[in-house]
Amino acid sequence: MTTTDRPAPATPPAMSAVARQVVPAEERYATELAFLAAQDTGPRPPGWALTPRAVVTFVCGSGGEELALPEPRAGIPARLVIAPKFVGERALVERCVVTLAGERGLLLVGEPGTAKSLLSELLSAAVCGTSALTVQGTAGTTEDAFRYGWNYALLLAQGPTAEALVDSPVLTAMRTGRVARIEEITRCLPEVQDALVSLLSDRRISVPELATAEEAQISAAPGFTVIATANLRDRGVSEMSAALKRRFNFETVHPIADADTETALIRRQAVGAVERAGAAFGVDDAVLDALVTVFRDLRTGRCAEGWDVERPGTVMSTAEAVQVATSLGVAAAYLPGADVLDLLPGHLLGVVRKDDPADHGRLLGYWDGPVRRRAEEGSAMWRRLWDLRGSLR
Repeated sequence: MTTTDRPAPATPPAMSAVARQVVPAEERYATELAFLAAQDTGPRPPGWALTPRAVVTFVCGSGGEELALPEPRAGIPARLVIAPKFVGERALVERCVVTLAGERGLLLVGEPGTAKSLLSELLSAAVCGTSALTVQGTAGTTEDAFRYGWNYALLLAQGPTAEALVDSPVLTAMRTGRVARIEEITRCLPEVQDALVSLLSDRRISVPELATAEEAQISAAPGFTVIATANLRDRGVSEMSAALKRRFNFETVHPIADADTETALIRRQAVGAVERAGAAFGVDDAVLDALVTVFRDLRTGRCAEGWDVERPGTVMSTAEAVQVATSLGVAAAYLPGADVLDLLPGHLLGVVRKDDPADHGRLLGYWDGPVRRRAEEGSAMWRRLWDLRGSLR
């Protein structure tokens, strides 16, 4: 075949300006946020878009109750049920909101995959209308990410001026009285973390390079605060100093306690992910229940029947379970003839192999224990999983 004989490559579909894989919470739930701002007219802390009570309702939902506006507003529904967005204790969310209302730093800690980042995003969107003022903590994060940088073209042309200053997300939050988010703060080096100490204490940033005293001091506007997240598995990577810890209120986000609630969440998240991939979710509920059972058994080290299980070093989080359920759903949609139950052991092996090679043996031990015993008790689902043990090697 000559070059001219080759078929032209397929033209990708036109991308609209709003075609995005992930939509920020403030846009995804814009109707609910506008409704709650009009529905609850109580007192608000300085700079807040909603009342603290409305922020809790936004995150936790209205419990199925249909809320009503005190008076009609153009473009806003008169009545609305607020859906829950975070699965966790309402008391935890209330404490977080109180911390932020007092302009205190909030640090969300917990195992990976417990929706700390989601909670941070939801709180930021509800409190100040944006979750975009975010710094992703890594070993390569520099102090500039918390303070400021420079437009070097302007710096060379004009010298250090206010126009040449490049605000960090944290500095932007300070200027505008909003919430700054810092993801994985313990991944940052200690000397970078400590840039936050004076910022959270004095609520201002000094820019000594600027000429006048007025320009050299940037003070935080009312409403400014910081929400940071940290994984318990990262303790010791870059331990926070005692001084920085005192600037935060710590709140622990725990795994979902109720199995039915976790299953419903995993199903909802996986259905949404598969639909975004252009297909319908076709995983049987029995397969999903087995998936959640395996994750919960390995996470807690104990089965519902009372059998002890050796826990793997890998975190068997709800977020990982969502990814496995999504993969099964995509396989069911796009690989005709695939039996998703046959694929489950391989995906589980992929999860447990992420950290400790010895976890492979622990998963085999789980198969030789609870999976085998459930198969012997007559469950067809678990008998099929037991027959698939060879796929774990």
